[in-house]
Amino acid sequence: MAKNQYDFTEGKIYKQLWRFSTPIILANLLQVSYQLVDSLWVGNLIGANALGSVAISATIIFTVLSFVIGMNNASLTILSQQRGRENEDGVQNYLNAFVVILTSLSIILGVLGYVFAEPILRLLGTPEAMMESARAYLRINFIGIFFLMGYNFIGTVLRAVGDSRTPLGFTLLAVICNVFLDPFFIAVLNLGVEGAAYATITSQGIAFTYGLSFMLKRNLVTFTRLQMPKKEEVTLILHLGIPSGLQMAVISAGIAAIMSVVTSFGEDVVAGFSAAQRLDSVLILPAHALGIAVNSMAGQNIGVKKWDRVKQIAVYGVLYNFCIMIVIALLLVLFARYGITLFIREEHSVEFGTEYLKIIAFFYPFLGINFALNGIVRAAGAMYQVLVLNVISFWILRYPLAYACSSLFGEKGIALGMGFSFVISSIIAFLYYRYGGWHNKVLFKEHE
Repeated sequence: MAKNQYDFTEGKIYKQLWRFSTPIILANLLQVSYQLVDSLWVGNLIGANALGSVAISATIIFTVLSFVIGMNNASLTILSQQRGRENEDGVQNYLNAFVVILTSLSIILGVLGYVFAEPILRLLGTPEAMMESARAYLRINFIGIFFLMGYNFIGTVLRAVGDSRTPLGFTLLAVICNVFLDPFFIAVLNLGVEGAAYATITSQGIAFTYGLSFMLKRNLVTFTRLQMPKKEEVTLILHLGIPSGLQMAVISAGIAAIMSVVTSFGEDVVAGFSAAQRLDSVLILPAHALGIAVNSMAGQNIGVKKWDRVKQIAVYGVLYNFCIMIVIALLLVLFARYGITLFIREEHSVEFGTEYLKIIAFFYPFLGINFALNGIVRAAGAMYQVLVLNVISFWILRYPLAYACSSLFGEKGIALGMGFSFVISSIIAFLYYRYGGWHNKVLFKEHE
């Protein structure tokens, strides 16, 4: 394993959190810029309806992929604890097991997603004018699902062992490829929305190939040829991976449910919401990055039972979140309308998107509390507990409140309902972190 990888069981936590999370924030920013570039080309070269089609399809893709993304969260917990215990054999064995399991899942999900693309789109109430392009975009992305899963998994593995800089490199490569491939496929080859999908999977394939070859060449993670994993490895992975995958499925299905509320207001609101989603995703970058960072950092310390450091990681994570996200929220409010008009020009869509951003922006620091504290709990392996917290957050709070507020206040209520749910769920997350029994979870026996 590379000598420059971080050991988070010693040293000043606030410096480590800054240095480790900053490349993750930048990588997430690149990932969002990837989506922004895609949306810019689609919205400007094809139109608002095409942008809505891509947004609805992207929601479904994330919903289906979320279970596998949750498995990545399980790998972050397992590998970081093994890294903290300095068990290199354990890191290699569990890495092999994750590769076998995730490759199998990617094949299964790719086939199912392609076959059932249209029924799922109809279930979400996709407007008929958007159906054909949404179906095409969705199916092409499912064809290339392995590449998306692959390069995200490589990034997760490297972060689990303390390297957050290398994943930044191949994320940048994917963005650069997409900048040039999008207009080429959409306009030069005249493939429309399908061209945007082809550009996406091609860019992801290039990034995956580069990330894999770079990791193996530099020996950043020790790895030999694939072999059948042991029963106890599969058991632990599934024990953590299934609830972790369901956590992500609950989140993304909740987003899809909210999209069904949005679609009830018509095509203009769908287009405005789609553009706003591209921009307010910037707000959750620090929160998401901190969730990953504290998961890895806390996991290493939990592996060697340094609970005082785990508590300090939680405190710094929450404080860091507030400082950064409040600044970003203010910037987004000031430039909301300008940001929306980068994607669409239709007046009602622009008005809705601008108002949505101005309402939701100041609620996101509360959402960041969930990311930080749930990252700590997840690092201990308490995946079922985090699953319950996410069910409460999305299905007992966010979707019902968005539906209720939109019924009372019209389209403005979508942002209000979501914002109120952020505040309430952050309180619940803190109460569980403070009084719950997550720290009693034991993943590995002492002699392992």
